[in-house]
Amino acid sequence: MKKQKMSQDEIQQLQLMQQGLQQMASQKQEFQRALLETESALEEIKRTDKNPYKIIGNIMVESDKDKLKKELEEKKDMLDSRINSLEKEEEKIRKKAEKIQNKIMKEINKKNEEK
Repeated sequence: MKKQKMSQDEIQQLQLMQQGLQQMASQKQEFQRALLETESALEEIKRTDKNPYKIIGNIMVESDKDKLKKELEEKKDMLDSRINSLEKEEEKIRKKAEKIQNKIMKEINKKNEEK
């Protein structure tokens, strides 16, 4: 009975990990989308000699090219950092989930052999 309870707890833990991984994947996708937009904006700023415009709330305001470029580069660095952090956390959870899944499968196989 105790092993069955442990197995159910592990299955529940595995399900929670999988949900967490799905949420992380969604969050990572949002960061990657924002990163692409930021990189695209940086490229556009590099191609033009004109002062760029920046959207603040519902209005567009002319902005200093160098200042905006610096802001976008900082945003890009921050997004890269968040993506890397999420990828590392994702890998840790994946490895832990894999161990639990292997343990559950061994228990199931053992029960099947006993029958």
